[in-house]
Amino acid sequence: MAVILATLCLLSCTFFLPSSASSTEFLQCLSQTIPADHMFQQSSSSFTSVLQSSIQNPKFATSTTVRPLCIVTASDASHVQSAVRCGHRHGVRLRVRSGGHDYEGLSYRSVQPEEFAVLDLAMLRGVRVRRGEASAWVDAGATLGELYYALGTANPGFAFPGGACATVGVSGFISGGGIGLMMRKYGVGGDNVLDARVVTAGGELLDRAAMGEDLFWAIRGGGGESFGVVVAWRLKLSKVPATVTVVNVWKSVDQGAADLLAKWETTILQPFLTDLTIRAVMQGNNTLFQTLYLGRCSKLVATMNSVFPELGTTAADCNEMTWLQAMAFVYFGRADAPAEGLLNRTNALGGPTLTYFKSKSDYARRAVGKAGWESIFRQHLSRNGAGLVILEPHGAAVGGPNTNATSPYPHRRGVLFNLQYGSMWWGEANGTAAATALGWLNGLYDFMAQFVSSNPREAFANYRDLDMGRNVVGGDDVSTYRSGRVWGERYFMGNFRKLAAVKARVDPSDYFRNEQSIPPLR
Repeated sequence: MAVILATLCLLSCTFFLPSSASSTEFLQCLSQTIPADHMFQQSSSSFTSVLQSSIQNPKFATSTTVRPLCIVTASDASHVQSAVRCGHRHGVRLRVRSGGHDYEGLSYRSVQPEEFAVLDLAMLRGVRVRRGEASAWVDAGATLGELYYALGTANPGFAFPGGACATVGVSGFISGGGIGLMMRKYGVGGDNVLDARVVTAGGELLDRAAMGEDLFWAIRGGGGESFGVVVAWRLKLSKVPATVTVVNVWKSVDQGAADLLAKWETTILQPFLTDLTIRAVMQGNNTLFQTLYLGRCSKLVATMNSVFPELGTTAADCNEMTWLQAMAFVYFGRADAPAEGLLNRTNALGGPTLTYFKSKSDYARRAVGKAGWESIFRQHLSRNGAGLVILEPHGAAVGGPNTNATSPYPHRRGVLFNLQYGSMWWGEANGTAAATALGWLNGLYDFMAQFVSSNPREAFANYRDLDMGRNVVGGDDVSTYRSGRVWGERYFMGNFRKLAAVKARVDPSDYFRNEQSIPPLR
């Protein structure tokens, strides 16, 4: 309880700037167009609770965090349009928050002191789906868990290839490309979007036909916050069997975890195994092999005996269930987890102990090998029980023909798997424990350079990392293309230039910007 109260105190005294004339006019404009119960100024008694409602990393809830002028909790597209028009007219930028999982907190904070407002979409979270239909309209503020629950209850037999974390916002997931549990069969999240509704910098509400194919392409994995505010997505749904199988198997270093990873990174990624996904989570001296199979246990065991017998999967390891129940199993880690739990949007500030974290990412285009995995365990993971590495297999549909035409997500042909490195700590956001955790993470990241892609060293946009670079705003109050290339070509590779060209067309004044937004190419 003391920790929670201390955190609330920090949030209540978060750094803020005195209001300028433009910000006063902005607030007056909002008050004329936004319902009073959807607008929270700093003087509001609910301001702090609304601000912290979707903060997923308490690292950004400190006394030095720059807080917004106000928060608009939009529940209709018209609220979004009004907020954009008022902001653009009076020179106040918006930070747009869906699920609050931005790894650097840029959806609700600014690194440098500036006047801005937060447009919170948590109230805009409807899922409109009909039984038997292969598509659904999903509002931008819905979480993956809310989407999964709606599909599993209203349209069983259909699914969306989302990620493992249920509290991630659908809009944030798609706007970064979206890697997930079934992408080897159905592609990344951005590949499965049929239409969208976006509010532009001019406040217009456009669908796919009106926005043009270049903007529609850009928002499906090019960092959606750079181009406008997506308020809804029409998603393509894919058929899944009535019964799927999930398995969690832990293996220690002494049980041959390094050997198993060496086999996993080559054999299990073959294109013909699209119904089978095995992700791996390395922590300490152990590795979790988490399997999702689109079929029954008997066929899974037969397949594993054929292609990956070393893991030793048996019928006793299997958990047969519906796809919806499987998503709960993956998120909560247990077979009896209720599907209703996927609807919980509780964030990191809701527990008795605050967990701070920092992440980085890589892509592997060649096998690490047994000796490599052993060195990673021995020199790094075994020395930090709060550090982990998550491996997400690619290949098959992710690297299929013409996939770059559907989404700017570029890490496709030749990629074996994505790596996410994470380091957690407790106590204070910036104390000794933080320095130790971050030092370990940076050491691991440097060590991994020998195993991963280079020139550029690829990174995943949804695992945002400001250590890679930040935009520089030029004298014309526009982010420079040159500064954006430093980090942008690592997230988007050859697609970065095209994204910058789209930005120049739809938002040449760079209204929608943050420290790592796409700059306009002029």
